[in-house]
Amino acid sequence: MLTREQIDKVVQMALEEDAPWGDITSETLVAEAAVANADLVAREPGVFSGGEVFAIAMTTLDDTVKVTLQVADGEHFDKGAVLARVSGPARIVLRAERVALNLVQRMTGIATLTAVYVAAVEGTNARVVDTRKTTPGLRALERHAVRSGGGHNHRFSLSDAVMAKDNHLAVIDDLTAALKQARKDLPHTTHIEVEVDRLEQLDAVLAAGVDTIMLDNFSLGDLRRGVEIIGDRALVEASGGITLDTIADVARTGVGVISVGALTHSVRALDLGLDISVR
Repeated sequence: MLTREQIDKVVQMALEEDAPWGDITSETLVAEAAVANADLVAREPGVFSGGEVFAIAMTTLDDTVKVTLQVADGEHFDKGAVLARVSGPARIVLRAERVALNLVQRMTGIATLTAVYVAAVEGTNARVVDTRKTTPGLRALERHAVRSGGGHNHRFSLSDAVMAKDNHLAVIDDLTAALKQARKDLPHTTHIEVEVDRLEQLDAVLAAGVDTIMLDNFSLGDLRRGVEIIGDRALVEASGGITLDTIADVARTGVGVISVGALTHSVRALDLGLDISVR
């Protein structure tokens, strides 16, 4: 769940970055008493995310700024829709505008793209999840945006679960023994996942009794075979180069989870604008 503390940390950093010594343009040209009324308007259709983030970004510098959200996170909207209304001191609104827009545009872009991926696997048992390929410092926001789009989250950080990937396996002599020892040493609530890149690795992993096995960059035929071999002994995850063109076929192989780095690492921010009038 996205917390106020997480939002405040990002917003404060972004506001300081954007105006370290104030907004000299607004402070020079805009009357101190001027009041701005603004609408957050969609320039294209999408799925909204980041309403609370937008509101906090707009009000952090001055709590007399008022933000009224018109749609909820996860709600679909059309081009031209008013997503939020803002009113308050014009200098403050103008100073916060870019930060608020940058964050809500990126989050809404992620939610919109995620919703498309989720729709592509409808009718299967697969869930679409994100990865740790997030923007440094923005992970909490981007993970929330994935949920807004109907997706699910993978582990949040390296501290949350054991996930042995190819580079780990490369320096482990006896994989089965290492995994069994990890199971003994760790709390019973700790999830253990192992990534494999060929079917021949499955026996050693299955012998250790792990929770999830990730089949990385497998062909569709090998995915089907992997699902058959693993059965109900572990949750099966597919990963590696999953696109909108391939995800439906991947889902139909019977995997339970499909992780998609593209949800966050190369997403396009959605085009939203803040239309301001001043009186």
